[in-house]
Amino acid sequence: MSSEPKIFYRRRLPHYQPPGETYFITFRLAGSLPDRVILDLKEWRQRIRDTARTAFDESERRKLIVELHSKYFGKVDEVLDRALNGPTWLRRPEIANVVAEAMHYRDRKAYDLDAFSIMPNHVHLLVGVERSDTSLYKILQSLKAFTARKCNHLLHREGPFWQHESYDHVVRDDAELHRTVRYILNNSVEAGLCNEWQDWPWTYVKKDILEIDSKWGH
Repeated sequence: MSSEPKIFYRRRLPHYQPPGETYFITFRLAGSLPDRVILDLKEWRQRIRDTARTAFDESERRKLIVELHSKYFGKVDEVLDRALNGPTWLRRPEIANVVAEAMHYRDRKAYDLDAFSIMPNHVHLLVGVERSDTSLYKILQSLKAFTARKCNHLLHREGPFWQHESYDHVVRDDAELHRTVRYILNNSVEAGLCNEWQDWPWTYVKKDILEIDSKWGH
């Protein structure tokens, strides 16, 4: 029997969550994508998935599925960055602060927090999960449930706060780690929210990562 961790599916997206890894995670507000966009993305994803199924080699098929996941995320994030549809509650400082504090609180307890950026309608998070008895799914479930309750209270509302589905991807090496950190920190700049990532108040990066990356900013 192979000891290689398997990709599994939740709500039709692939998730690869072995312990002892660093994860790039994105989760968004409920209703932050219009139905039309979701339908278009699903149709595009299905066409690519049908192509992947024609691969005879299992490793090639797995590679295609992971690539599909990455491309799907890129298309979704591009729409989210424009924030033209749905709620943007995370623009409000008191709401963003709840999420930031909750992510910091879990640092060195549930995970090692490397970086995050809280955008108006979604969150990018980079964490290391070392303990084999810790489930990333349960970590996110707890984080999202707690912040949803507290944010809904502040907003004087009821109902879903976060979209159930989250994007998660294993960061496989140092080069990918630094590319991911740059993506997270510069997301606010790319979205036109600020001129320099340091100016966005809802951005965090561990000092060690900046010091290690001698090419930062180039």
